[in-house]
Amino acid sequence: MIVWQGTGEPRETIAEAAVIELFDDGLRATGTQIGADYRVDYELDATGEGFATNSLIVTARGEGWSRALTLRREQMGDAIDCDLALSPLTNAMPVLRHGLHEQPGSADFTMAWVDVPSLTVHESAQRYEHVAPGVVRYVDRGEFDGFTADLELDRDGLVVRYPGLAERAP
Repeated sequence: MIVWQGTGEPRETIAEAAVIELFDDGLRATGTQIGADYRVDYELDATGEGFATNSLIVTARGEGWSRALTLRREQMGDAIDCDLALSPLTNAMPVLRHGLHEQPGSADFTMAWVDVPSLTVHESAQRYEHVAPGVVRYVDRGEFDGFTADLELDRDGLVVRYPGLAERAP
């Protein structure tokens, strides 16, 4: 199990825990995000060709409300990956597909970005660039155009530190 603790505004009140199974060409995960006034539980199946998202099942709950989303590949349009907001986990799929945590290169993606806690889905243009071994730059080219973060990754390509968002708990 990996646990990330939130850093920066407004993340300091948010934590995420996930059980992750990594395969040669995919991953599966179940996890929970805890926010100041909500909880999100998810199941991710990214075992399609080259870490492509097959499905993301999400439930969000707060005081007096709950909602659910089942996102399947055929509903994602041009996107081959989902991106669950505020989760360091979903950065792994594009990084692993291109080995960007290990080798030079960059790639542009269209993601199915899932807002938390509303669970609305939006198309999001993103770029990932190898900076150094274990460091990949995330560049938002969509709704948050201009936002960048240098993600620190472990040897498996999973986020250890995402500046302003989260870092792995000891």
